Amino acid sequence: MTRYGYQGAHPERRGAALLALVRAWAIGLVVLLFSEYLQAALVYEHLATGPRMESFGGRLLLIHLPNAVCIALAAWAAARIHREPFRESLPGHLTAAFAVPVVAQAINMAVQWRELAAEGVLLSNAVLVVGCVAGYTADRLQDET
Repeated sequence: MTRYGYQGAHPERRGAALLALVRAWAIGLVVLLFSEYLQAALVYEHLATGPRMESFGGRLLLIHLPNAVCIALAAWAAARIHREPFRESLPGHLTAAFAVPVVAQAINMAVQWRELAAEGVLLSNAVLVVGCVAGYTADRLQDET
């Protein structure tokens, strides 16, 4: 027991854990912004024309699938940079990997709330889950090799 009756982690250890999380979030944010920029510059500028965006398949292929790749890359990068021994804590590691995509999704929904359709909300959230799971799975697969 400590002086105040709290048996928590040592303050330096908590600070190091927070620093590891912030570092992972920073990398995840950079990767998400860069990949979304590339998506906007390449896909939206050149491929996402009016007729292609009218069909469900076109929207799925040109909006949602590239978004899933961007989210997976961000989750993977954040998880990869999250260092030992903090990777061993499942809640901490999941927070490191998923915080940036989840917060970005929440901000996106808040900013575009009035223009969203049910299809967009459902697919965007499904893409978030698929991308996060794919990025986390890629990180775990690299740990096993």
